[in-house]
Amino acid sequence: MNSSGKTALLHYWLTGMRGGENVLAELCRHFPDAEIFTHAAIPENLSPEITKHPIHESFIARLPWGRKHCRSYLPLMFSASRKWDLSPFELIFSSESGPAKAIRKPEKSKHICYCHTPMRYLWDMYDEYYCSASLLGKAAMRLFRDSLREQDKRSAECVDLFLANSRFVAERIKRIYGRDSTVIYPPVDIDFFSAAEKRERTYFLFVGELVCYKRPDLVLDAFARLQKEKLFVCGKGPMRRELEKRATPNVRFQDHVSREELRELYAGAKALIFPGIEDFGIVPVEAMAAGCPVIAMDRGGTAETVLHGKTGLLMKQQTSACILNALEELASMNFLPEDFKAQTAKFHGRNFHAGIEKALSRIVRG
Repeated sequence: MNSSGKTALLHYWLTGMRGGENVLAELCRHFPDAEIFTHAAIPENLSPEITKHPIHESFIARLPWGRKHCRSYLPLMFSASRKWDLSPFELIFSSESGPAKAIRKPEKSKHICYCHTPMRYLWDMYDEYYCSASLLGKAAMRLFRDSLREQDKRSAECVDLFLANSRFVAERIKRIYGRDSTVIYPPVDIDFFSAAEKRERTYFLFVGELVCYKRPDLVLDAFARLQKEKLFVCGKGPMRRELEKRATPNVRFQDHVSREELRELYAGAKALIFPGIEDFGIVPVEAMAAGCPVIAMDRGGTAETVLHGKTGLLMKQQTSACILNALEELASMNFLPEDFKAQTAKFHGRNFHAGIEKALSRIVRG
């Protein structure tokens, strides 16, 4: 699978396992001899697929609280990336939604960037992040925004080939960087989630970090009017305390759960409610693999993953009223296992690896 020559894998920071880090773990499988470069790493929070590779941190990790609060040093990360010595590597493969791609690319190297999204907090979702920031955070965002945007644009110039995790992100890459990209959907463990045991579906489910842009508030507003229906909110984040205060008795919160427990939650849910606008959104695909319908937005990655009327329902607007309308429509619908199976097969890990091989053939071996 691996290309000839040495490979460097770049990732913005490695402080926990989320969607981007799960993609990196798959890239580690694809490039078993690769070395990893990142701004900060907390190995005990990472999967074995990542930690078995040599990990090189930038000077960000050596700054005060540089590992635990590395995001606070974002304005320094572009210059930190340029200090990496990548001269031994023929292939540089960045897994990116941050500044790690801002490297000094050696003349004989090729750079492929798998872009989860151009930085949302600098571009499309700047206003949303600004509104939820602290006073100090707001001041920093105003001070550094223009400079960071310019550096981010320049960082794209050293990329030979962009890969996007969805058509939605490909449009962003074109609009912001002026570059075309090839869409390769991120890998989802379809086999694991489709192995969920069948059980009675008795509740609704929200899964995700409790932050503003994922709109858990809309879900709670809807279920305040549906107190005969149970809702499980699975996740934690800065909105947790506020949401618990406004929750009605039919809403139950759960913190982090294991993958096995999450699979069982999907298997027992009438539907996953996912009202955020995501770059891709792995959670809805996991849910569908477990046979759970999804109510999501007809924008962002879910517009590409959820088949309206077949594996769930797509909403035109981000409102609690739209969620209520979708729940009413869902009650009269029947979903077929073969539709879930056919749709989620598109996001199987083998398709991700096949896409990476095609990209290598284009840029490295062509």
